[in-house]
Amino acid sequence: MTALVLLDYTSVAIFALTGALVASRAQLDIVGFAFLACLTGLGGGTLRDLLLNRAPIWIADPTYLGFGCAAAVLVFFSAHLIESRYTAILWLDALALPVAVAAGAGVAASLGFGWPMIVVMGIVTGCGGGLMRDVVANEVPLVLKQGELYVTCALAGSGALACALWLGLPAPIPALACAAVTFLLRAGSLGFGWRLPVYKARPPRNK
Repeated sequence: MTALVLLDYTSVAIFALTGALVASRAQLDIVGFAFLACLTGLGGGTLRDLLLNRAPIWIADPTYLGFGCAAAVLVFFSAHLIESRYTAILWLDALALPVAVAAGAGVAASLGFGWPMIVVMGIVTGCGGGLMRDVVANEVPLVLKQGELYVTCALAGSGALACALWLGLPAPIPALACAAVTFLLRAGSLGFGWRLPVYKARPPRNK
């Protein structure tokens, strides 16, 4: 098993747990749990693969679907034991994001793309599944929370991987740098309220 495949498996499993937790908040049935878990776990990777003209990972290896369904079943029977499901969603998502970003950026790098595509594929893989999850569940997407660091984390992490490759650092340093930067920024946003300045519209001036 290659490092990139292991990263994909890990990100799918953790993101799938967040999808299933969102399904529990919406009080869906077991099929709804499986759908949201698989959509969240596989959405970003599928979009990445389609953009890179590759077969989606779950078509080439249905084991990924098994991870999503297993997460759905686990959460379906245990979600009631979690005191704050929204907090669990936030922190599981924060754990999945750096893994997914590293996987997406790493795939682009392994195919010989330059730094722009490395950065874009890291963002797409990290943010795509969660965005689909929140839109389908009719919740405000985490990526659009006012001023909150999310896409910025994926951008910075992908950039760190690209820089590490440009410096010629050996594996697994680029992937580790990507994951560390992404997680530290996201955890700082959740734990310490790190934010970006937001646009505040001013009323038109009177002439």
